[in-house]
Amino acid sequence: MTDVRDVIVAALDEAGHEYVRHGGDVFEVELPGERKLKTACRLEVGRHALGVHAFVARHPDENHEAVYRWLLERNLKLYGVAFAVDSAGDIYLDGRMPLEAVTAQELDRVLGAVLSYADESFNTILELGFASSIRKEWRWRESRGESTRNLDAFRHLRPTD
Repeated sequence: MTDVRDVIVAALDEAGHEYVRHGGDVFEVELPGERKLKTACRLEVGRHALGVHAFVARHPDENHEAVYRWLLERNLKLYGVAFAVDSAGDIYLDGRMPLEAVTAQELDRVLGAVLSYADESFNTILELGFASSIRKEWRWRESRGESTRNLDAFRHLRPTD
């Protein structure tokens, strides 16, 4: 029987993912995205299950109920992981899979899900939970002649005054 840690190493190497291994049981993987440029994902080998934990966004500045409701509604459609909130209100994707289920194909599927969900959700989370900050950023950058290129996805939030 192949050790699950060997399966993880082989799968991460095969996929070309950058990762750091802590001890024998924790792997930190950096998943490159488009909207969210990098998603940090931690794989933890436990006694009976592999934990999958990925940071998505910090605690929203505003509109908490709408953000959390949107995340819960989204959970109905997710595979392998679900949105979760920690005690500080930061947003994660979190999941567990039995060690027996860990194969290169399944790990690729779950990491792909993490990357897709984090990346596809990022702008919506920012828009719902940080709209005031985005508007302030638009004002500040335009007043100083700074680039607004990375705010293009939020052009509809650009102040008109």
